[in-house]
Amino acid sequence: MSTRGALPLYDPYDPSTLHDPYPAYRRLRDEAPVYHQEERNFWVLSRFSDVFAAVTDSATFSSARGLTFEPDEILKLGLAPTLVMMDRPEHTTYRRLISRGFTPRSVATLEPAIRTFVRHRVQTMVEAGNADFIASLAGPLPSLVVATYLGVPEQDRGKFDGWSAAIVSANARGDALDGASDAVAELYRYFADLIERRRSEPGDDMLSDLARAEVDGEPLDLLALLGYCFVMIAGGNDTVTGLLGGAAVALTEQPDQRRLLVDTPGRIPAAVDELLRLVSPVQGLSRTTTRAVAIADVTIGAGEKVHLLYGSANRDPREWGPHADDLKVDRQIPRMLAFGGGPHHCIGAAAARLQSRVALEELLAAMPDFVVDPERGRLAPGPFVRRYESLPLQVAP
Repeated sequence: MSTRGALPLYDPYDPSTLHDPYPAYRRLRDEAPVYHQEERNFWVLSRFSDVFAAVTDSATFSSARGLTFEPDEILKLGLAPTLVMMDRPEHTTYRRLISRGFTPRSVATLEPAIRTFVRHRVQTMVEAGNADFIASLAGPLPSLVVATYLGVPEQDRGKFDGWSAAIVSANARGDALDGASDAVAELYRYFADLIERRRSEPGDDMLSDLARAEVDGEPLDLLALLGYCFVMIAGGNDTVTGLLGGAAVALTEQPDQRRLLVDTPGRIPAAVDELLRLVSPVQGLSRTTTRAVAIADVTIGAGEKVHLLYGSANRDPREWGPHADDLKVDRQIPRMLAFGGGPHHCIGAAAARLQSRVALEELLAAMPDFVVDPERGRLAPGPFVRRYESLPLQVAP
């Protein structure tokens, strides 16, 4: 446990922790698996078993007071509580409105467009010989998919990509509105207008479906619809961009594992889950306790913020064995926490896996010897999402 005046085991904003959080995670798991961060007054769970139990117990660990340890998160958002900030039964009702578009069968229909986009971007990098991997592929790809889901017209994609990039960058810090207020305001104005058009001129997209949806016989109000748009943009981009950047680093650092995928591309779908485990783009999200709960001989009171460190849990040797920090593309992954779990398991998981699989297939086929340089890259400056904002790539060493 922490002691007043002593250096904390975990300071989420410490520059050395942001650069490399894994030594701090190791200390937490070994020395204080239920840790109180006194300066910011929140608890931290770091072992896989404890985090997994918490995400699957939404009755005790509530999402309704926000998903970060920062106070007044929902008030800062300026919207009605979004889907990810609801508990059952309300969460079930609102999640059901969009779940049809995220089934594996529905997601599979996106593959041709995704592959065409990725192949073009990869070929451009090959011809150039070097590139910023994030700007060239890992950032634009999920933005394309989110725009497709929301029915953003082709002529508006440039503006949409700019707003998305600003929001995703600020969201990694946990201050999406403070860090990207102009982008958020412009985005809301744009979608408010698009929603009105979709009410009278529906298309074949999720926003049109939501504009016509009803809950208890009443249509969704504008704030609820804007909340869906915000969640799609903030959540739909982070995981894929973070995974692809982290995967490129891992495959550069462990060329033997990369060679297995190059020689046997059929391994790539399973390797995506191993890369998700290792990289954990969403490093952690918070919950609020609804009752006192005892974990590992420590009692956390009701109404306390509890930060669930997915990035630590996914490298816990108690779950993954002594080589939990290593990439093993053939590792069996019966369960992991890159997409959270329980009722809040990421609804876009199938779409994220599809984008990641296609990107790795095309990348490794076209440039099997690529290298990236994380030391010259730039990480997003926040504790919630571990994601490169830039990452230099060479097609061949």
